Formats: sequence, C-alpha cells, structure tokens
Amino acid sequence: MFLLTFLVLILFIMVSVGFFTLLERKVLGYIHIRSGPAKVGVFGLLQPFSDGLKLFMKEQFYPMNSNFLIYYVCPTLGLIQSLFIWILFPFYMNSIGFSFGFLLFLCISSLGVYSLIICGWSSNSVYSILGCIRSVSQAISYEVSLSLILLSFFFLCDSYNFVNLYCFQDMGWFIMFCFPIFFCWVSCSLAETNRSPFDFSEGESELVSGFNVEYGSGGFAFLFIAEYSSIIFMSFITCLIFLGGNYFSMIFYMSIILGCFLFVWIRGSFPRYRYDKLMYLAWKCYLPFSMNFILFIIFLSTLIFYHFFL
Repeated sequence: MFLLTFLVLILFIMVSVGFFTLLERKVLGYIHIRSGPAKVGVFGLLQPFSDGLKLFMKEQFYPMNSNFLIYYVCPTLGLIQSLFIWILFPFYMNSIGFSFGFLLFLCISSLGVYSLIICGWSSNSVYSILGCIRSVSQAISYEVSLSLILLSFFFLCDSYNFVNLYCFQDMGWFIMFCFPIFFCWVSCSLAETNRSPFDFSEGESELVSGFNVEYGSGGFAFLFIAEYSSIIFMSFITCLIFLGGNYFSMIFYMSIILGCFLFVWIRGSFPRYRYDKLMYLAWKCYLPFSMNFILFIIFLSTLIFYHFFL
C-alpha cells in the first residue's frame, strides 16, 4: 500500500506539472493580451500532453566535448531529487508523518544544488558553467534565509513535524501576525526555485538558457519537470505554514493553486533583477530580517510558556 500510494502521488505530480505549464502559458498570454495555447484540444487542454510527446520524440544529441555518462545521468538525478521531496506530503491514508520533517526538507532541498552544478559542468560549455555558477550561488544565498524563516515557526510549535503546523493554526493562521515575513518567504521561494525575477540560471537574454543550454529532448524535459514540481511543492509548503495547513479541506488545495498562480503572475509582472542587487537583497536585507524574526518568535514562545504553564 505504501508503494502504491507513492506511485499514485508521482502520477498526480506529473499530471499537475503538465497542467501547471498550461496555466502558466495561459496566464502569461492574458498578461500579454493574447490567448495562449488554444489549438490542441478544447481550449488547449491537451497542449501539455502534446508538448511532452514532442519533447520525448525529438532526437537525443550530446556535445562531443561533454562528459557523456554524467551528462546523461544528471537530469534524472535532478528529477528524482525533486520528486523525492514529496515524501513529506502528509497522507491522510497510511498515516505518513515525519517527526523530523523539517530536517528532511532541508537535506533534500539542499541536494538540488548538486544537479545544477553537475549539469553545468558536464556539458563543458562556457555558457552552461556560467549559468550553473550563478544559480548555485543564488540558491545557497537564499537557502539560508529560507531555512531561518522556516525554523522560526518550528520554534513556535516546539516540533519539527509539518503536521503540527496545522494544530497550531486552529485558532488563527500564521499569516495574520507574520505578514511581512510572508513576503520574504515568497521572495526566497522564487529565488530558490530559480523563477523570475530571480531566474539568473536561465537568463535567456544573457546566458542563452543558462546551465541547461546543451540539453534537449528528454534531458530538458526532466529538468523542466523537476523545476515545476519544486514550484508546486513550495506552494504547498507556503500554504502549510501560513494559510492554515488544513490538508483535510478543499480550501487548502485551492490555496496551492493560488500560490502557483502567484508564481506565474510575478513572472509576468516584474523584470529580472541585477545580479549584484540580488546578492545584496539576500545577505543584507533578508538574512538580518529573518534572524530578528527568530528572536521575536523565541520571545513570543517564552511569553506563551510562562503565561499558560507557570
């Protein structure tokens, strides 16, 4: 039953990634005052399946100077890492719940950097190595602030289990008293998933698509699926922390769709940051703010403890 549950989860993730790409292209189309995909199927609903079929049927090529085996294996490793993080999804059936889910989340999300490094390095291309260096430094910088923001809420709950976030938000959502830190979290999530306006690993106008410039066909499709499944998971974590975390309710899953829409909306609204400003924002704005927020949460939890237990 455990194996069957995880296989069904992976199947739903794959389908949701396909339809998320359709949502993105439709929303960007309306932002640009055009219709978006509308030819394949009714209202373009079959466009994701058409795109996936086209990608996997295209000819697979490899650069002559690349490290052949690593070049081929690396996109698969990136996809496995992106799908493996979904093990933290709190199943209603089979009672999946990790006592140290927060630490597992940090460990798995940190491994995503290695696929970026190896993809850029194994291609033996100047553009790909430049894109991977920029994306790795960006991911490491914003991962610190992301971890500190997440850690502060687990300090408040006095547990590393994601399910306990739902219990603590029974009387009120965390976003009600943590509104400024919510925007920091969204911004760090955009940088962590390499999305616009922080998409420096795939800056098309500067790096000709960045670290994945030499990939086509199935390899590109694997990297594409890995990126979009990470975006959906970050939307899920956002709803779990800030928007009640009631995964028994349909409103929770509607909030995840709204979070995915927010990613697309930001992409269509903001231009790309300058790289030095990106690093300034990470180390001189978000990091001090998140550290001060941890001190505030420790003070708040101490106050609650003394009020109710002493």
